[in-house]
Amino acid sequence: ISKGDPVFIRGTATGQPAGGLQVWLIGNNYALVDTVSVAADDTFSYELKSSVTDSLAQGQYFVLIHHPMMNGEFDFSYHAGRGEVTSVPDGTTLFKLTGSGRLQASDAASALVGGVGSQNIDDSFSAVSFMISPPATTINPIGDHIVGDTFAITGTTNLAAGDALMIEVISSSFRPTTKVQSGEFTGTSGTISVQKGTGYNRWTFPVATAGWRPDEYIVTVSAVLQDATASSTFVLREYEPVTPQVTTAATSMATIPATTTVGVPVTTPTADAAILLPLIAGIVGLVVAGRSRRNL
Repeated sequence: ISKGDPVFIRGTATGQPAGGLQVWLIGNNYALVDTVSVAADDTFSYELKSSVTDSLAQGQYFVLIHHPMMNGEFDFSYHAGRGEVTSVPDGTTLFKLTGSGRLQASDAASALVGGVGSQNIDDSFSAVSFMISPPATTINPIGDHIVGDTFAITGTTNLAAGDALMIEVISSSFRPTTKVQSGEFTGTSGTISVQKGTGYNRWTFPVATAGWRPDEYIVTVSAVLQDATASSTFVLREYEPVTPQVTTAATSMATIPATTTVGVPVTTPTADAAILLPLIAGIVGLVVAGRSRRNL
């Protein structure tokens, strides 16, 4: 719970107690005892106004909703003058809630729960606790984007659902300029409302970057009514078309040597040639043999 935000404590209570329910709020050097009525549909709602939470110190707070049950009487009451919580049936003091000698918040809450929950008491209760913290907000990691992207900047906060946040997204190149200089820059801004979340509340801011210049951008979020700010950056890159790569399968080819075919004329020997061929063969053989003898 953020300091300065209202807090609503809601629930159901049967039996339609005429005096309503007793609300105990115990925290760091703080105590509040009040009553809340029950509606016809058995529901109740108690508001801690923003002026109250703004004055609360940081820390844990305990809430106990006290039901008087069948007799319609609260068996424990708080005496502001003495700062004591006493038992109504016998007038004994249960513990000191405020003033000198008071119990610490957690101890006082435990003592009250133990007293109201006693088997000798017909009262019943329901308890819950919450933390009071200074107003705060965070920005989730944004990551880099490409010009033309549409995306959402998100974050968390302890501010109440419905609180207003101002979001600014501005190019980091933006600087004050003279009259003769161009002050052109790109970015966006706007006001959004905090949305209910689990644990911490959340916020979302849509961004469309068509027509923006590639640059680093500064994101700032700030509460409109409270003192809470956060900042972050992201880079907007220029769109670069991707050239498809064509993969060529390697082909291995063996080199085949060229073969030259020479035509040899074939002639049919004549009768004279048939007689001369054996003689020529014999002469050739003699010559070769003669050369062989010389070589030997």
